[in-house]
Amino acid sequence: MDWEALREEFPITRNYNFQNHAAVAPMCRRAVQAIQRYLQHSEEFGYLEGGFYKHADVVRGQIAQLINADSDEVTFCKNTSEGLSMVANGLSWNNGDNVVTANVEFPANMYPWLALRSRGVQVRMVLEEDGRIPIEKVFEAIDSRTRIVSISSVQFASGYRTDVATLGEYCQSKGVFLCVDAIQSIGVFPIDVKGMSIDFLAADGHKWLCGPEGIGIFYVRKELQGHLRPTNIGWMSMKEPFNFNRYQFEFADSARRYDSGSYNLAGIYGLGGAIELIQEIGVEAMSKRLLHLTDRLATGVRDKGYRVVSSRMPSEASGIVAFFSDVHEPDPIRQHLQAEHRIVIAVRSGRLRASPHVYTSESEIDRLIETLPKH
Repeated sequence: MDWEALREEFPITRNYNFQNHAAVAPMCRRAVQAIQRYLQHSEEFGYLEGGFYKHADVVRGQIAQLINADSDEVTFCKNTSEGLSMVANGLSWNNGDNVVTANVEFPANMYPWLALRSRGVQVRMVLEEDGRIPIEKVFEAIDSRTRIVSISSVQFASGYRTDVATLGEYCQSKGVFLCVDAIQSIGVFPIDVKGMSIDFLAADGHKWLCGPEGIGIFYVRKELQGHLRPTNIGWMSMKEPFNFNRYQFEFADSARRYDSGSYNLAGIYGLGGAIELIQEIGVEAMSKRLLHLTDRLATGVRDKGYRVVSSRMPSEASGIVAFFSDVHEPDPIRQHLQAEHRIVIAVRSGRLRASPHVYTSESEIDRLIETLPKH
């Protein structure tokens, strides 16, 4: 792969050394062009001759291929929060049931479960240890009243990558559902919902996919679609949504039953354009490149005297490198990098957090390292 040529897909490289893809990534040119095609057609022809919903089904197929699902197991949502909320509110709960998660999850994967406390559901939080969520501690938190484990494929503040396949196998052996917040890995690390025994998955388009905000991915394993009750019901949830004069209350025999009304078509077009680019490069190539860049970054900041929180074990490393200084406060560093050097990183949980993408150059990684204050 010609990584230098790929930079043409990301015009932001002309303006910033952008290493904050774990927050809101710049859209790739492919996504922007797809949205522009939709907008131009809408402007000139309205909905006529558009085939917009047929194209949505094409994008649905792209999503399915990306995560090794069947097309009837995936649909669209506004964002990760909506997808996770549909799982939390769509399952049946009994007083005394529990949910297992981690104490450092992004709020999107916390509040839907905490809201169940009013129904007598316990939320068990496995503690982070040295930037890791030990999988054996997750196993220990599961008991006979555990209904679901909901975990991020990659933790947003530390960059710790969960061994989802091992966790999925264990959950399956215990009769426990596995729900994955995949926003920090989808597109750059392999997600195989079948091979990893994932029951539910939600993710957004605006991070590593480099697509638009306001469009997300929602997966429900086919066998569970009759078990997970739709919580937002509308005309698009039904078997024959375009038969407007037939009030036949029959849910679609697919994940489309979790739709409610009209789609965010502009967002879907943009998401499809972004996935198209990822498919051309290949997720395996993306993950290899990203680990190369973040290994270089982690080594460089350590050599400069910073402490790296993120696990760099090959099976646990991700596109996020979290690090901190014993002598410098993180936020002034972040502000200085952006204001004076146009280098964009973030601060999360009291740590500096850099998250380059595959189009980031080695020289941009080195420039970030060089610009950090010395100890």
